[in-house]
Amino acid sequence: MLKRLVTARETILLGAIVMLLALIATRFPGFVAPGNLASVFNDTSPLILLALGQMIVILTKCIDLSVAANLALTGMVVAMLNVAYPGVPVPVILVIAVTLGTIMGLFNGLLVWKLEIPPIVVTLGTMTIYRGIIFLISEGKWVNSHEMSDPFKAFPRAEVLGLPVLSWVAILAVVVIYLLMTRTTLGRAFYAVGGNPHAAVYAGINVGRTQFWAYTIAGALAGITGYLWVSRYAVAYVDIAGGFELTVVAACVIGGVSIAGGIGSVIGALLGAVFLGVINNALPVINVSPFWQLAISGGAIIIAVALNARANRTKGRVILKRAEQAA
Repeated sequence: MLKRLVTARETILLGAIVMLLALIATRFPGFVAPGNLASVFNDTSPLILLALGQMIVILTKCIDLSVAANLALTGMVVAMLNVAYPGVPVPVILVIAVTLGTIMGLFNGLLVWKLEIPPIVVTLGTMTIYRGIIFLISEGKWVNSHEMSDPFKAFPRAEVLGLPVLSWVAILAVVVIYLLMTRTTLGRAFYAVGGNPHAAVYAGINVGRTQFWAYTIAGALAGITGYLWVSRYAVAYVDIAGGFELTVVAACVIGGVSIAGGIGSVIGALLGAVFLGVINNALPVINVSPFWQLAISGGAIIIAVALNARANRTKGRVILKRAEQAA
Protein backbone atom coordinates (compact mmCIF):
# COMPACT_ATOMS: atom_id res chain seq x y z
CA MET A 1 0.00 0.00 0.00
CA LEU A 2 2.84 2.37 0.90
CA LYS A 3 4.68 1.59 -2.33
CA ARG A 4 1.52 2.24 -4.31
CA LEU A 5 1.08 5.61 -2.57
CA VAL A 6 4.68 6.65 -3.18
CA THR A 7 4.62 5.68 -6.83
CA ALA A 8 1.18 7.15 -7.56
CA ARG A 9 1.32 9.73 -10.34
CA GLU A 10 -0.57 12.34 -8.31
CA THR A 11 1.88 11.97 -5.40
CA ILE A 12 4.90 12.32 -7.68
CA LEU A 13 3.40 15.38 -9.36
CA LEU A 14 2.54 16.97 -6.03
CA GLY A 15 6.13 16.40 -4.93
CA ALA A 16 7.36 18.01 -8.15
CA ILE A 17 5.19 21.07 -7.49
CA VAL A 18 6.52 21.36 -3.93
CA MET A 19 10.12 21.04 -5.17
CA LEU A 20 9.45 23.66 -7.85
CA LEU A 21 8.05 26.05 -5.25
CA ALA A 22 11.07 25.42 -3.01
CA LEU A 23 13.47 26.23 -5.86
CA ILE A 24 11.56 29.39 -6.71
CA ALA A 25 11.57 30.44 -3.05
CA THR A 26 15.38 30.46 -3.08
CA ARG A 27 15.26 33.20 -5.74
CA PHE A 28 12.06 35.00 -4.75
CA PRO A 29 10.80 34.09 -1.23
CA GLY A 30 7.69 36.22 -1.60
CA PHE A 31 6.32 33.88 -4.26
CA VAL A 32 5.44 31.19 -1.71
CA ALA A 33 3.56 33.59 0.56
CA PRO A 34 -0.03 32.36 1.09
CA GLY A 35 -1.53 35.44 -0.52
CA ASN A 36 0.60 35.07 -3.63
CA LEU A 37 -0.11 31.33 -3.91
CA ALA A 38 -3.82 32.14 -3.74
CA SER A 39 -3.31 34.59 -6.62
CA VAL A 40 -1.47 31.91 -8.61
CA PHE A 41 -4.36 29.50 -8.06
CA ASN A 42 -6.80 32.20 -9.17
CA ASP A 43 -4.78 32.82 -12.34
CA THR A 44 -4.78 29.06 -13.00
CA SER A 45 -8.54 28.63 -12.43
CA PRO A 46 -9.54 28.98 -16.13
CA LEU A 47 -6.99 26.29 -17.03
CA ILE A 48 -8.32 24.04 -14.25
CA LEU A 49 -11.89 24.38 -15.54
CA LEU A 50 -10.94 23.53 -19.12
CA ALA A 51 -8.59 20.72 -18.04
CA LEU A 52 -11.43 19.01 -16.14
CA GLY A 53 -13.57 18.94 -19.27
CA GLN A 54 -10.69 17.87 -21.48
CA MET A 55 -9.84 15.08 -19.04
CA ILE A 56 -13.32 13.57 -19.43
CA VAL A 57 -13.11 13.76 -23.23
CA ILE A 58 -9.64 12.18 -23.34
CA LEU A 59 -10.76 9.39 -21.02
CA THR A 60 -13.23 8.31 -23.73
CA LYS A 61 -10.45 8.04 -26.36
CA CYS A 62 -11.36 11.43 -27.87
CA ILE A 63 -9.88 14.93 -27.83
CA ASP A 64 -11.39 18.41 -27.97
CA LEU A 65 -9.31 21.02 -29.80
CA SER A 66 -12.19 23.49 -29.81
CA VAL A 67 -12.35 24.29 -26.07
CA ALA A 68 -10.44 27.57 -26.38
CA ALA A 69 -12.52 28.62 -29.39
CA ASN A 70 -15.66 27.72 -27.41
CA LEU A 71 -14.38 29.92 -24.58
CA ALA A 72 -13.61 32.76 -26.99
CA LEU A 73 -16.98 32.67 -28.78
CA THR A 74 -18.95 32.47 -25.54
CA GLY A 75 -16.90 35.29 -24.06
CA MET A 76 -17.43 37.51 -27.09
CA VAL A 77 -21.19 36.84 -27.15
CA VAL A 78 -21.73 37.66 -23.47
CA ALA A 79 -19.45 40.72 -23.73
CA MET A 80 -21.43 42.06 -26.71
CA LEU A 81 -24.67 41.25 -24.92
CA ASN A 82 -23.49 43.19 -21.89
CA VAL A 83 -22.64 46.21 -24.05
CA ALA A 84 -26.02 46.10 -25.78
CA TYR A 85 -28.04 45.36 -22.61
CA PRO A 86 -25.96 46.42 -19.58
CA GLY A 87 -28.90 45.81 -17.24
CA VAL A 88 -28.95 42.03 -17.77
CA PRO A 89 -28.18 40.44 -14.36
CA VAL A 90 -24.99 38.41 -13.94
CA PRO A 91 -26.89 35.17 -13.11
CA VAL A 92 -28.64 35.44 -16.49
CA ILE A 93 -25.27 36.04 -18.17
CA LEU A 94 -23.94 32.90 -16.50
CA VAL A 95 -26.89 30.83 -17.71
CA ILE A 96 -26.43 32.14 -21.25
CA ALA A 97 -22.69 31.38 -21.16
CA VAL A 98 -23.17 27.83 -19.89
CA THR A 99 -25.99 27.20 -22.36
CA LEU A 100 -24.01 28.47 -25.34
CA GLY A 101 -20.93 26.48 -24.36
CA THR A 102 -23.04 23.37 -23.83
CA ILE A 103 -24.59 23.72 -27.29
CA MET A 104 -21.14 23.92 -28.90
CA GLY A 105 -19.96 20.89 -26.95
CA LEU A 106 -23.16 19.06 -27.82
CA PHE A 107 -22.54 19.81 -31.51
CA ASN A 108 -19.07 18.26 -31.30
CA GLY A 109 -20.50 15.22 -29.55
CA LEU A 110 -23.22 14.69 -32.14
CA LEU A 111 -20.73 14.79 -35.01
CA VAL A 112 -18.51 12.23 -33.28
CA TRP A 113 -21.43 10.03 -32.21
CA LYS A 114 -23.86 10.08 -35.12
CA LEU A 115 -21.56 10.72 -38.08
CA GLU A 116 -18.60 8.81 -36.61
CA ILE A 117 -16.14 11.47 -37.74
CA PRO A 118 -12.73 11.21 -36.03
CA PRO A 119 -12.73 13.49 -32.94
CA ILE A 120 -9.57 15.35 -33.93
CA VAL A 121 -11.09 16.22 -37.32
CA VAL A 122 -14.41 17.31 -35.79
CA THR A 123 -12.91 19.57 -33.17
CA LEU A 124 -10.26 21.00 -35.49
CA GLY A 125 -13.11 21.95 -37.84
CA THR A 126 -15.38 23.40 -35.15
CA MET A 127 -12.43 25.29 -33.67
CA THR A 128 -12.05 27.10 -36.99
CA ILE A 129 -15.81 27.60 -37.32
CA TYR A 130 -16.15 29.12 -33.84
CA ARG A 131 -13.22 31.47 -34.42
CA GLY A 132 -14.77 32.51 -37.72
CA ILE A 133 -18.12 33.22 -36.07
CA ILE A 134 -16.37 35.48 -33.54
CA PHE A 135 -14.94 37.55 -36.38
CA LEU A 136 -18.31 37.74 -38.15
CA ILE A 137 -20.34 38.89 -35.14
CA SER A 138 -17.70 41.30 -33.87
CA GLU A 139 -16.45 42.46 -37.29
CA GLY A 140 -12.97 42.13 -35.88
CA LYS A 141 -13.58 44.78 -33.20
CA TRP A 142 -12.66 44.57 -29.53
CA VAL A 143 -14.98 44.95 -26.58
CA ASN A 144 -13.00 46.95 -24.05
CA SER A 145 -13.24 47.51 -20.31
CA HIS A 146 -14.95 50.93 -20.47
CA GLU A 147 -17.78 49.39 -22.53
CA MET A 148 -18.57 46.66 -19.98
CA SER A 149 -20.82 47.25 -16.98
CA ASP A 150 -19.31 47.25 -13.50
CA PRO A 151 -21.33 44.23 -12.23
CA PHE A 152 -20.26 42.26 -15.32
CA LYS A 153 -16.58 42.86 -14.52
CA ALA A 154 -16.89 42.59 -10.75
CA PHE A 155 -18.32 39.07 -10.44
CA PRO A 156 -15.13 36.96 -10.83
CA ARG A 157 -13.17 39.42 -8.66
CA ALA A 158 -15.63 39.50 -5.75
CA GLU A 159 -14.08 37.84 -2.69
CA VAL A 160 -15.80 35.17 -0.60
CA LEU A 161 -13.94 33.92 2.50
CA GLY A 162 -10.74 35.51 1.23
CA LEU A 163 -10.80 33.97 -2.25
CA PRO A 164 -12.15 35.47 -5.50
CA VAL A 165 -15.31 33.95 -6.98
CA LEU A 166 -13.23 32.71 -9.93
CA SER A 167 -11.24 30.48 -7.58
CA TRP A 168 -14.41 29.23 -5.89
CA VAL A 169 -15.92 28.30 -9.26
CA ALA A 170 -12.82 26.21 -10.03
CA ILE A 171 -12.97 24.54 -6.60
CA LEU A 172 -16.68 23.80 -7.01
CA ALA A 173 -16.04 22.34 -10.47
CA VAL A 174 -13.32 20.06 -9.07
CA VAL A 175 -15.70 18.76 -6.38
CA VAL A 176 -18.62 18.24 -8.79
CA ILE A 177 -16.52 16.50 -11.47
CA TYR A 178 -14.83 14.35 -8.81
CA LEU A 179 -18.23 13.18 -7.56
CA LEU A 180 -19.38 12.62 -11.15
CA MET A 181 -16.37 10.47 -11.97
CA THR A 182 -16.32 8.45 -8.75
CA ARG A 183 -19.94 8.20 -7.66
CA THR A 184 -22.07 7.95 -10.80
CA THR A 185 -22.74 5.40 -13.53
CA LEU A 186 -21.84 7.96 -16.19
CA GLY A 187 -18.45 8.55 -14.60
CA ARG A 188 -17.69 4.83 -14.62
CA ALA A 189 -18.88 4.66 -18.23
CA PHE A 190 -16.29 7.30 -19.23
CA TYR A 191 -13.52 5.05 -17.89
CA ALA A 192 -15.04 1.90 -19.38
CA VAL A 193 -15.38 3.39 -22.87
CA GLY A 194 -11.78 4.61 -22.88
CA GLY A 195 -10.34 1.52 -21.24
CA ASN A 196 -11.95 -1.05 -23.53
CA PRO A 197 -14.68 0.11 -25.94
CA HIS A 198 -15.53 -3.43 -27.06
CA ALA A 199 -15.98 -4.67 -23.51
CA ALA A 200 -18.06 -1.56 -22.77
CA VAL A 201 -20.43 -2.47 -25.61
CA TYR A 202 -20.83 -5.97 -24.21
CA ALA A 203 -21.59 -4.39 -20.83
CA GLY A 204 -24.46 -2.47 -22.39
CA ILE A 205 -22.73 0.92 -22.60
CA ASN A 206 -23.38 3.04 -25.67
CA VAL A 207 -19.90 4.26 -26.61
CA GLY A 208 -21.06 7.07 -28.90
CA ARG A 209 -23.58 8.41 -26.40
CA THR A 210 -20.98 8.37 -23.62
CA GLN A 211 -18.55 10.35 -25.78
CA PHE A 212 -21.41 12.74 -26.60
CA TRP A 213 -21.90 13.45 -22.89
CA ALA A 214 -18.17 13.95 -22.43
CA TYR A 215 -18.13 16.65 -25.10
CA THR A 216 -21.28 18.23 -23.69
CA ILE A 217 -19.78 18.55 -20.20
CA ALA A 218 -16.53 19.91 -21.63
CA GLY A 219 -18.53 22.46 -23.60
CA ALA A 220 -20.44 23.60 -20.51
CA LEU A 221 -17.19 24.13 -18.61
CA ALA A 222 -15.72 26.04 -21.56
CA GLY A 223 -18.84 28.20 -21.68
CA ILE A 224 -18.69 29.36 -18.08
CA THR A 225 -14.94 29.86 -18.44
CA GLY A 226 -15.62 32.13 -21.42
CA TYR A 227 -17.63 34.57 -19.31
CA LEU A 228 -15.20 34.41 -16.39
CA TRP A 229 -12.25 35.02 -18.73
CA VAL A 230 -13.59 38.15 -20.47
CA SER A 231 -15.05 39.61 -17.28
CA ARG A 232 -11.85 39.11 -15.30
CA TYR A 233 -9.55 40.53 -17.97
CA ALA A 234 -12.21 43.06 -19.06
CA VAL A 235 -11.59 42.59 -22.78
CA ALA A 236 -12.97 40.46 -25.59
CA TYR A 237 -11.43 40.03 -29.04
CA VAL A 238 -11.16 37.53 -31.88
CA ASP A 239 -8.03 35.75 -30.67
CA ILE A 240 -9.00 35.29 -27.01
CA ALA A 241 -7.11 32.30 -25.59
CA GLY A 242 -5.47 31.60 -28.94
CA GLY A 243 -3.56 28.31 -28.71
CA PHE A 244 -4.80 27.72 -25.16
CA GLU A 245 -6.27 24.36 -26.16
CA LEU A 246 -2.73 22.96 -26.36
CA THR A 247 -2.00 24.14 -22.82
CA VAL A 248 -5.19 22.41 -21.67
CA VAL A 249 -4.14 19.12 -23.25
CA ALA A 250 -0.67 19.55 -21.72
CA ALA A 251 -2.18 19.97 -18.25
CA CYS A 252 -4.10 16.72 -18.67
CA VAL A 253 -1.11 14.76 -19.96
CA ILE A 254 1.18 16.07 -17.23
CA GLY A 255 -1.52 15.11 -14.73
CA GLY A 256 -1.38 11.48 -15.86
CA VAL A 257 -4.38 11.39 -18.19
CA SER A 258 -3.50 8.87 -20.90
CA ILE A 259 -4.05 10.02 -24.49
CA ALA A 260 -4.96 6.39 -25.22
CA GLY A 261 -7.99 6.78 -22.95
CA GLY A 262 -9.29 5.07 -19.85
CA ILE A 263 -6.60 6.32 -17.45
CA GLY A 264 -6.67 9.56 -15.49
CA SER A 265 -8.16 11.32 -12.51
CA VAL A 266 -9.65 14.64 -11.47
CA ILE A 267 -6.85 15.22 -8.96
CA GLY A 268 -4.26 14.49 -11.65
CA ALA A 269 -5.80 17.02 -14.05
CA LEU A 270 -5.97 19.57 -11.23
CA LEU A 271 -2.30 19.07 -10.31
CA GLY A 272 -1.25 19.18 -13.97
CA ALA A 273 -2.96 22.55 -14.35
CA VAL A 274 -1.44 23.84 -11.10
CA PHE A 275 2.02 22.69 -12.23
CA LEU A 276 1.74 24.71 -15.44
CA GLY A 277 0.20 27.61 -13.52
CA VAL A 278 3.16 27.75 -11.16
CA ILE A 279 5.60 27.67 -14.08
CA ASN A 280 3.79 30.39 -16.02
CA ASN A 281 3.56 32.66 -12.97
CA ALA A 282 6.95 32.01 -11.39
CA LEU A 283 9.45 31.97 -14.23
CA PRO A 284 8.84 35.56 -15.37
CA VAL A 285 9.24 36.70 -11.74
CA ILE A 286 12.70 35.15 -11.47
CA ASN A 287 13.68 36.55 -14.89
CA VAL A 288 13.57 33.29 -16.83
CA SER A 289 13.12 33.71 -20.58
CA PRO A 290 9.67 32.88 -22.04
CA PHE A 291 11.45 30.44 -24.34
CA TRP A 292 12.59 28.46 -21.31
CA GLN A 293 8.99 28.43 -20.07
CA LEU A 294 7.97 26.70 -23.28
CA ALA A 295 10.92 24.33 -23.06
CA ILE A 296 10.11 23.36 -19.47
CA SER A 297 6.44 22.81 -20.31
CA GLY A 298 7.37 20.72 -23.35
CA GLY A 299 9.87 18.69 -21.36
CA ALA A 300 7.25 17.99 -18.69
CA ILE A 301 4.85 16.75 -21.37
CA ILE A 302 7.46 14.39 -22.87
CA ILE A 303 8.33 12.99 -19.42
CA ALA A 304 4.63 12.49 -18.62
CA VAL A 305 3.97 10.65 -21.89
CA ALA A 306 7.07 8.50 -21.35
CA LEU A 307 5.87 7.57 -17.86
CA ASN A 308 2.45 6.65 -19.24
CA ALA A 309 4.00 4.47 -21.95
CA ARG A 310 6.29 2.79 -19.43
CA ALA A 311 3.39 2.05 -17.10
CA ASN A 312 1.40 0.47 -19.92
CA ARG A 313 4.33 -1.70 -20.99
CA THR A 314 4.86 -2.82 -17.41
CA LYS A 315 1.25 -3.93 -17.14
CA GLY A 316 1.58 -5.87 -20.36
CA ARG A 317 4.66 -7.72 -19.15
CA VAL A 318 2.98 -8.60 -15.87
CA ILE A 319 -0.02 -10.06 -17.67
CA LEU A 320 2.18 -12.13 -19.97
CA LYS A 321 4.32 -13.33 -17.08
CA ARG A 322 1.27 -14.45 -15.15
CA ALA A 323 -0.05 -16.24 -18.25
CA GLU A 324 3.25 -18.10 -18.63
CA GLN A 325 3.20 -19.12 -14.98
CA ALA A 326 -0.37 -20.39 -15.30
CA ALA A 327 0.60 -22.47 -18.33
